[in-house]
This record gives sequence, C-alpha cells and structure tokens, in this order.
Amino acid sequence: MIAADKSSPNPPHRFEFARDTFAFANELFWEYRFDSATGKTQFSKREPKPDYAHRCFVLVRSARQFLYHARFDAAAAIGDDEIYVRLIRQVVGRNPRKPCAETAKIMIPGFASLRDFSAARGQLLKSTCGGAWQSYVLRSHWRMVFPISREHQVATVSQLLTDLKNGRSPIVHLVCFPALTINHGMIVFDAVESEKAVEFSAYDPNDPAEPTRLTFDRASRTFSLPANRYWAGGPLNIIGIYRSWLM
Repeated sequence: MIAADKSSPNPPHRFEFARDTFAFANELFWEYRFDSATGKTQFSKREPKPDYAHRCFVLVRSARQFLYHARFDAAAAIGDDEIYVRLIRQVVGRNPRKPCAETAKIMIPGFASLRDFSAARGQLLKSTCGGAWQSYVLRSHWRMVFPISREHQVATVSQLLTDLKNGRSPIVHLVCFPALTINHGMIVFDAVESEKAVEFSAYDPNDPAEPTRLTFDRASRTFSLPANRYWAGGPLNIIGIYRSWLM
C-alpha cells in the first residue's frame, strides 16, 4: 500500500473508496457476452433502456472535484433540493486538476460523505454533474489516437506511483485504440508493488460496489484489467488525464 508523503506541503485529501465514490453507477446501454474459446463478443441492447449512461468520465471528474473542493458536515441541517443543486454546480464548476485550500472548500450540509450524499440525492447529482456529451468532448481524447509505446506505459506507472505518494488521486483513461472495445475512465487510489507487478486499486464508476484492480506487468510493460460485465479481460493501455491544460 502506498503511503502518502506527509512532508509534501498541503497534500490533497486522500481518496477513500467508501467515502469518496458515488453510490450509483454509470449504466451500460449494452449487455455483453464473452466467448472465452473464440475470443468473440456478442452484445445486445439493454431493456429497459438505462436512464443514466455514458457518464464514466463525468463521474470520475466529479468525484475528484468533490474530493478537491467540497467538505461534508453531517451535523448541519439537511437542505432542500434548490440548495443542493446550487452547491453541486459550484463544486463541478471548480478546477478538477488542482485542489483548493481547505478554507475555500464548499460545505455540503447534512451528509458525511459523497457516498452518503449520492445515496440520498442521487437524482440531483445525476441531473447536475454533467451530460453524456461531456464524456465525449474531452481535451485529452486526442492522445489515444497516437501510438502508445511500452516506454510510455512505464512512465505512466511511475507517474501514478508518484501521484499516490503525494496524496493525489490520478484519473486514468483506459483504451485499446484503434479497437473500441474499451474507452473508459477510472480513479486510481492505491498501489501495491512487487518484483513482477504493480497492483493498482481503482474506482470504476461502472461498478461502485467495490474497488477494481488494474495490474501492470513489469516484464511485458503492459497493463491489464480483469474480466467484468463490460470487458472480456486482458491487456490495454492507460493514459493519465485531467493533469494539465493539455490533458
């Protein structure tokens, strides 16, 4: 487990899965069936049609904005919907790349955490954090169309470990371009290193029930994600996003 560097001046609030994630999921428009023998994937439209989908990047961005710019006060009186809509808009209007000072954080009354807030006021958050188009119009999407070398992935691992040591919560873009089998965002919040691999713990907005695992194999210099309901499992590439004005 990565320990934050306490010597860093004003380190950001460290991401905790049970506290800093949304209680609801980014839903899927498709149901996937993976054939391990042939490697083929079959899919069909979900019925009934989901009402909250294509927001993976919206959710990871918003989760970090709440981490960086909000504080929760469960002892304060619960507000009405109008108050919470205003507060949510203030939080998601802040810079997702840089935390503010503790004294500048926006107070969310009546709840202990984002997890609690989203369990109680999920519809407000869904309607206010951002539309599906914001998962497509990202300034960082240009990067996935260019070749991603093994050296790039080694450098990405190093940057992720540095970010975690400094208390930051890096957001990553999972891709297999030019294949479009995965185009997804997660927040990395912990890591365990060994001689052969680095095991990263991550918040997957498609599955808020428990953390997922991203593995970097040192020998092949390749990331992998285990099989789940939308991914057959296997190697992929990772790009760090929401890092600078360019990404």
